[in-house]
Amino acid sequence: MAKKASSSTGKIARSAGAVSGAVMCSRVLGLVREQVFAGMFGAGYAYDAFVVAFRIPNLLRDLFGEGALSAAFVTVFSDYDTNRGREATWQLASNVLVFISILLSLITLAGVFFAGPIVNLLAPDFSLVAGKAELTSLLTRIMFPFLVFVALSAVVMGVLNTRGKFFVPAMSSSFFNLGSIVGGVSLALILPKFGQPAIVGMAWGTLIGGFLQLCIQFPTLKKTGFIFRPHLNLRDAGLKRILWLMLPATIGLSATQINIFVNTNFASSCVEGSVSWLNYAFRMVQLPIGVFGVAFSIAAMPVLAQHAAKNDLKGLKHTFSSSLVMVFSLTIPATVGLILLARPIIRLIFEHGAFTAVDTLHTSQALTCYAYGLFAYSAVKIMVPVFYALNDTKYPVIGSFIAVAANITIITLTIDTFEFRAIALSTSCSMVLNFLFLGTILYRKLTGFSLSYLSLGVIKILLASSVMAVGIMGLLKLFNPMLLGSIPLQLIGVFMVIGAAALLYGITLHMLRLPELKVITEKVEQRFKG
Repeated sequence: MAKKASSSTGKIARSAGAVSGAVMCSRVLGLVREQVFAGMFGAGYAYDAFVVAFRIPNLLRDLFGEGALSAAFVTVFSDYDTNRGREATWQLASNVLVFISILLSLITLAGVFFAGPIVNLLAPDFSLVAGKAELTSLLTRIMFPFLVFVALSAVVMGVLNTRGKFFVPAMSSSFFNLGSIVGGVSLALILPKFGQPAIVGMAWGTLIGGFLQLCIQFPTLKKTGFIFRPHLNLRDAGLKRILWLMLPATIGLSATQINIFVNTNFASSCVEGSVSWLNYAFRMVQLPIGVFGVAFSIAAMPVLAQHAAKNDLKGLKHTFSSSLVMVFSLTIPATVGLILLARPIIRLIFEHGAFTAVDTLHTSQALTCYAYGLFAYSAVKIMVPVFYALNDTKYPVIGSFIAVAANITIITLTIDTFEFRAIALSTSCSMVLNFLFLGTILYRKLTGFSLSYLSLGVIKILLASSVMAVGIMGLLKLFNPMLLGSIPLQLIGVFMVIGAAALLYGITLHMLRLPELKVITEKVEQRFKG
């Protein structure tokens, strides 16, 4: 059994490696996209409007994309693939595609029609600035259909993940960013000639990107043997099961997104630019969340579902514990790095064009506050699929309510003192509470997993991260002139500090003999040799 569990861990590490590479590409292109926004629009009127407008369909995107739909679909699809055969599995996939298309088209029409009231609910203080609420409503109407493209993309991704295809689905979001950048910038340069604000072009670019994200997966889907047979059967047991899992999971998986929705309301009441600073900072922290948390979650979901389908509780526990240690080994040092290097990183990436030194200061402050919760963000992405695999989604719902309640309470108590920074700090605190709650419940549901194994791994990771932190502080003093110099010098300085810190962390962790480090390095070596 140990050998079998070890095989599962290696399989997840291998799949996560492929996903991480693709997600890294996507996140880097996402940062390029944010650089474009920063250079063209800075932090203020136009970008504030865009952020709030995109947040409305994007909230639903995270629920249907990386959230409830993806997790519920993979769980049921894996069960069908294991126990019912290919024909029933393809029939289920076709039924889900048709149902989701109809449902989200109706939601999109409603969103377009009620864009004005939705914007007023989300960012009421925008109405105090002339034209800002109207611009936000216009951008919302343009971008709402993005939801349909990205939700269908999530279903296709679920099919491909269950068939062992991880790289292309993970890579598809890179094409979203490419479409957003190329299409958006082109239209942003053209539309002002026809009397439209440049930011409207970026909104149309978002739709172009969403369409590309869906279409790029079709060739790989065809290679799996999938044949789309359009039909709609609302009585289908598989569809009902997916919807039943989605109903509570929509809340359970989305504590972060619900908090962001709440936070937008608070941020819109702060000084102009606060929405932009918080968004730029959260985009930065999403890089390690995507590369580590989402990648391991995507890779682990089918394996966890297979263990559950075979009633292999021992394998499920080992897979979960080992995956969690792997995520901690990557996110804890990333947290330390983001906290210590927030300002030079933000300066290098964003301080160009309309983005000023003041924007750098405020964005780096928000990034530091978000970074404290990075390990919890990523760990929850591993924890929640275990509940899906066990067909028990009520606890993620309870955890999300705890997180949202804590978030609102903390912001209310601290926003007068810390202003926009209170929003980022509160988001991290609420996610840590969610992580602790879900971890406690899972320990009971799995009749215990090895806390000693988990604790020993975390202690080793913390020791190595502490050594790395000391190294970073010394390197910052050494390279300070470069970090304040021209862009090429900043680039060299930041990469030298990050590279040296990563090497120091890796050597220290190797000396401490963390088993998961060996698994990760073996998979990296195999990939380069292959």
